[in-house]
Amino acid sequence: MLKPAPQRSLAPSDGPAIAWLRTLLAKGPAALQRQHLRYQPLRRAQPQLHCIVLDTSGSMRQGGRLALAKGFAARLIEQAARAGDHVALLSFGGQGVQLLLSPGPARSAGAARVRQCGGGGGTPLAQALAVAQGLLANTSKAPHAALWLLTDGRTLEQPVAPSVPTVIVDFEDPRRPLGRCAAWAQRWHADYRLASALG
Repeated sequence: MLKPAPQRSLAPSDGPAIAWLRTLLAKGPAALQRQHLRYQPLRRAQPQLHCIVLDTSGSMRQGGRLALAKGFAARLIEQAARAGDHVALLSFGGQGVQLLLSPGPARSAGAARVRQCGGGGGTPLAQALAVAQGLLANTSKAPHAALWLLTDGRTLEQPVAPSVPTVIVDFEDPRRPLGRCAAWAQRWHADYRLASALG
């Protein structure tokens, strides 16, 4: 599960709130320990914007990877809603790039939107990242932004690095690894996580 039950004994009673998204990435598949905890800044003038870019191409439909990615995206939205953050959601696949959630305050109900995504077709990754960059550039309400790319990396495109902190969540088939997501993460200086290690 993406969100563990909060453990009050791990957090200081008078300190900042736990940043669950960053904590869970740090935790990976391990049991939650004190050293995994990441905290929200004590004073955030504005909410963070999580721009989720979801690969819905044909290769993602194989092996249930699209269902896993949609579940992950839905949990990100729910966590952002609890944290008072903003979200935007883009999908990219055979239908091109689609804006499913415009940048704005996260709502738990928004998780239902991601679950309705179909899949199939090609992988217009570079176009999706360009659209995401445009959204982030035009959103002045959330200057603190992060881009979450959920993909299996099955494309020959070599997109340029996003200009905001990026997390690549790799849904590649471990039986036929190509390593493209890991290579992008290294080139972009992005955070890299294997979906299988996140549970």
